[in-house]
Amino acid sequence: MSFDLVVIGGTGDLAWRKLMPALFQAFRHGKLPEGGRILAASRQEMSDDAYRAWLKERFQEVEGAKRPSDDEFARFAGLLHYLRLDLSQPAGYAELKAWLGSKVGHDTPADVVVMYLATSPDLFTTVCAQLGAAGLNGDRVRVVLEKPLGHDLASAREINRVVRSVFREEQAFRIDHYLGKPAVQNLMALRFGNALFEPLWRRESIANIQITLAESIGVGTRGDFYSRTGALRDMIQNHALQLLTMIAMEPPSRNLADAIRDEKLKVLRSLKPFSIESVGRDVIRGQYRAGNADGKPAVGFLEEDKAPAGSRTETFVALRTEVQNWRWAGVPFYLRTGKRLAARDAQIVVNFRPTPHTIFPGTSAPNKLVIKLQPEDGLALHLLAAKGAGQSEALAPVSLDLDFDKAFAENRVGAYERLLLDVIAGRLNLFVRSDEQEEAWAWVEPILEAWRNDDVGPRPYNAGTWGPAAASALVARDGYAWSEEQ
Repeated sequence: MSFDLVVIGGTGDLAWRKLMPALFQAFRHGKLPEGGRILAASRQEMSDDAYRAWLKERFQEVEGAKRPSDDEFARFAGLLHYLRLDLSQPAGYAELKAWLGSKVGHDTPADVVVMYLATSPDLFTTVCAQLGAAGLNGDRVRVVLEKPLGHDLASAREINRVVRSVFREEQAFRIDHYLGKPAVQNLMALRFGNALFEPLWRRESIANIQITLAESIGVGTRGDFYSRTGALRDMIQNHALQLLTMIAMEPPSRNLADAIRDEKLKVLRSLKPFSIESVGRDVIRGQYRAGNADGKPAVGFLEEDKAPAGSRTETFVALRTEVQNWRWAGVPFYLRTGKRLAARDAQIVVNFRPTPHTIFPGTSAPNKLVIKLQPEDGLALHLLAAKGAGQSEALAPVSLDLDFDKAFAENRVGAYERLLLDVIAGRLNLFVRSDEQEEAWAWVEPILEAWRNDDVGPRPYNAGTWGPAAASALVARDGYAWSEEQ
């Protein structure tokens, strides 16, 4: 199957930091279909060779193991082409259409054309409308939309309205790179491919579930962008809620995209809605100030480059919610994300209930399942075992660990690599449908509204900590603690 993959915004950070390295890895692993072309489209005037040289220089900033040798890049560069494209001008799209129909690197037109919109979401409606006007929306065309898809429910609906006016739903791939991580892919296998966990995957056995998406870095030079976005829009509305749906969903009837996404949508519609009162009680927002991160002094958010003076943007969110259905009634779900936290750590912790009657001395920690997303992918099941022969001995914690990097070393692919290959193949399982996305926005809207009318603003926390103390109190109120505090 031949393909053309057009990266609109081909000189932007997303393109050279994530997409091109992922495409190179797919090429290195022999997973890219034969007969492919990759076209970078951007406003700069540049030849094919100039773009290849520009990208080769950027690849020196990619982590060592993923950096191509000169020979590897030379072979990969044979797929790369460049087209100057003014996104607002119809003439540029006519040139793009002509290039796609040309025989540069192809004997016949490609079987699949992927339009990857690696631009600001503000341009999504303009680009999609222009693609439709140019007739670049036929059956063989797929469009990939990066998050954030809008900044609230109304803007998300407008983007989806324009996308639907040009493309069918099955042509639109709304990408969330967390869904491409091996540990997330294995959530389905863990629950629905094994007899061990599914009988326990319910309120009778599970005490609480924690989802943490923590970063130790600050906003860097993106202070202006981040001040308009914030942690709720940047991480909770998309990544964290998608992970929650994967954890809480009912078994789909089949391993098909719409069957899976139907069940995820049911979870989003079952989330306990927020009110003004419950936002004040169950949602904690914070903003980092100066401290120490990764052993070095770190400035506060307001001292970051381009951060507006007096900004009340949140760099941390912790919240408590529930899924109001029979499986999960009464089980708290805790979501937490933030910048400049104590560690780079993304994980899902499923805390099981303690045994109903303990016959061993000492305090026995309940079992828990830890699904690790970063810095490594894996699973750890925490159990208790007897250390020795003495009956009076307390049990000791042990764990069963699965490191996906080691266990599946020969078949390991990165998140973007996996998702890009899925787009080319037309697999929608790991992509977000428009009704899912809009339901997620509808759920966070009351939080945004409450914050707009709140004069207090975010709580300060020192860089290099786990956020405001109120986040710990949020969980402690139910008699629990965050995983690192247990």
